[in-house]
Amino acid sequence: MERVRLIISGRVQGVFFRFNTKKEAQHLGLKGYVKNLSDGTVEVVAEGPKEQLEKLAAFCKKGTSAASVENVKMLKEPFQNEFSSFDVRY
Repeated sequence: MERVRLIISGRVQGVFFRFNTKKEAQHLGLKGYVKNLSDGTVEVVAEGPKEQLEKLAAFCKKGTSAASVENVKMLKEPFQNEFSSFDVRY
């Protein structure tokens, strides 16, 4: 099990990016959260199998049809097993 933090930049707020990221993460069996940051980026913290985390990162790079993703910064972090679900945070 691994943990990643993704910072997604571009036009990613107000375009259902968080909702669809949550849906994809749940489909992949991941736990963690997605939230908008004050600088206009979106942060995703997710835990699960490496392959599933890579699939989530690929999804975030593509974005939703209304989004325009410019960059996805991926940081590996120590696995903490702190989440029971995948949620949208505010």
